[in-house]
Amino acid sequence: MTTVAPTAALYAPLAGLDWNDLTAVAAASTTVLDQLTADRALLGELTDTVVDNPHLARLCEHYDILDKIVLHDDPDGWRIRLHVFLDGYFDRPHNHRWTYTSRILTGSYTHVLYGTDHEFTDEVDVAALSPRLSRIEEPGDTYTLHHSMIHSVTAHSEAVTLIVRGPAVKDRFVVTDRATGKAWWQYGAATETPDTATAKRMTNEHLRDRITALHTAGTFTP
Repeated sequence: MTTVAPTAALYAPLAGLDWNDLTAVAAASTTVLDQLTADRALLGELTDTVVDNPHLARLCEHYDILDKIVLHDDPDGWRIRLHVFLDGYFDRPHNHRWTYTSRILTGSYTHVLYGTDHEFTDEVDVAALSPRLSRIEEPGDTYTLHHSMIHSVTAHSEAVTLIVRGPAVKDRFVVTDRATGKAWWQYGAATETPDTATAKRMTNEHLRDRITALHTAGTFTP
């Protein structure tokens, strides 16, 4: 079985990366994701170690139909995360505080792009948002999304993705709700209230249960 020791070499392509260079980000992130998805035993071991790492466990988040497990939190500001989208998951059109690369491991989802966030604020006319690209992301698919892109995801069944999340480049991002026509700013952890942070923090029990479920589903099996 592969051990978790060689993580420095594994993450070397991301060292000193210019996160404004989307081509470089895509190439370096894909190299790392290729290694992790090819070595599912290693991916499983890295996931298992999160439970006994207080820092990483504290960064894991649980929402009603989405779980985020942080496998690595780098001093340079980037992270490796596993996302578990439950069946029926739908997120509102939004941008991000960071650029990221995603690899779909299991399941699938519809991915809709609406354009860039030029003049995208909490005063946006939500009804005017118009899809510019809609595609189905399936196992093995990889994409790199710039932080300025507005997008949304709808899961068709439980979907698991592995992502390289770049350093945050802004303090907040906009989330929209087409049903109500409202939009609002959402802030990063540095400016969250203690109650907000606690509400989304994954409990150790849920973290253990989620990791067990991933093993049972064969996510870490070649």
